[in-house]
Amino acid sequence: MEIYKFININEDSRVPKYQQIVDSVIDNISKGNFQMDQKIPSINRFSEEFYLSRDTVEKAYSILKERNIITSIRGKGFYISRTKLISKVNILFLINKLSNYKLRTYNHFINNIGANSHTDLHVYHCDETLFLNLLDKNKSAYDYYIVMPHFKTDKLKHVSFTDKALTALKKIPQDKLIILDNVKPNLKGCLGEVYQDFENDIYDALCEGLSRIRKYKKIILVYPEKSVYPYPRRILHGFRKFCVEHKLDFEILDKIYDDMILKREDLFITIEEADLVNLVKQIREDEYKLGSDIGIISYNETPLKELLGITVISTDFKVMGETTAQIILDKKKRSFKVPFHIIERDSV
Repeated sequence: MEIYKFININEDSRVPKYQQIVDSVIDNISKGNFQMDQKIPSINRFSEEFYLSRDTVEKAYSILKERNIITSIRGKGFYISRTKLISKVNILFLINKLSNYKLRTYNHFINNIGANSHTDLHVYHCDETLFLNLLDKNKSAYDYYIVMPHFKTDKLKHVSFTDKALTALKKIPQDKLIILDNVKPNLKGCLGEVYQDFENDIYDALCEGLSRIRKYKKIILVYPEKSVYPYPRRILHGFRKFCVEHKLDFEILDKIYDDMILKREDLFITIEEADLVNLVKQIREDEYKLGSDIGIISYNETPLKELLGITVISTDFKVMGETTAQIILDKKKRSFKVPFHIIERDSV
């Protein structure tokens, strides 16, 4: 059978034989050597051809069936079934939450990666267990793995990585791994990192806008301490550094409270959309003028903030998505810090 000439089993490799079968089948589908609906050998024929135990081949076929890469038809045999893989570069894109800016990054990536690829988007909601399950379920099924690493502890604190998450990521061939949006401690040799530097980004962006920020008497950062999707504490560190260095009076709040005590010459920096909406509403109700009486800077650019004239400090999500796609297209290792700036509008 012609299919045998494409299967590669390396007797000297430390990779288990069943995993070599799985990897070889997936690789040949992605290269177009195996076609949709093509019949593949029975378990017995395969084991005889490659001098492997029946249990080894059966385990490999079981994994391929579980991932819907092959299917079995009673009385007829096994067939290639996963059409998404055929002749395409297959990418697993793991994000920690569904948000406007995460999806903008993803969409810019899709727009630039090209038609000869298939990308599966999965959301793990900052949950370590869900993240590990997604990686385990999809290991060896993709050509590239793009991961946005943001996790939460039991106390809803943000951590960039957990020990178990790092262990799982190290099992992925590093030339297939791209870390997106965050830094990558203890991961050497991965194909790419396209990241934000949360502490220095907010510090540098606020320094850019210092001349306008100085007209306010007090700077208030609204940093959610217990969010379902927690934010990096490095944002706090960068904010404190900016205020202390420039001798600015500041306060850190957990949220925008109902019936906030608002004072003229207050400047608020908000992170969550709900806090921004609540704050703007209260400013209007108290008949303050936004941008002169009270200022607002919001974290992360969105089209709605642009429409409303809200000053933002933000990374460039278009560049983030495009750069990630280019790393895969070029197949060259790259570490790239995404530009982060203040975009000044009428709210300051």
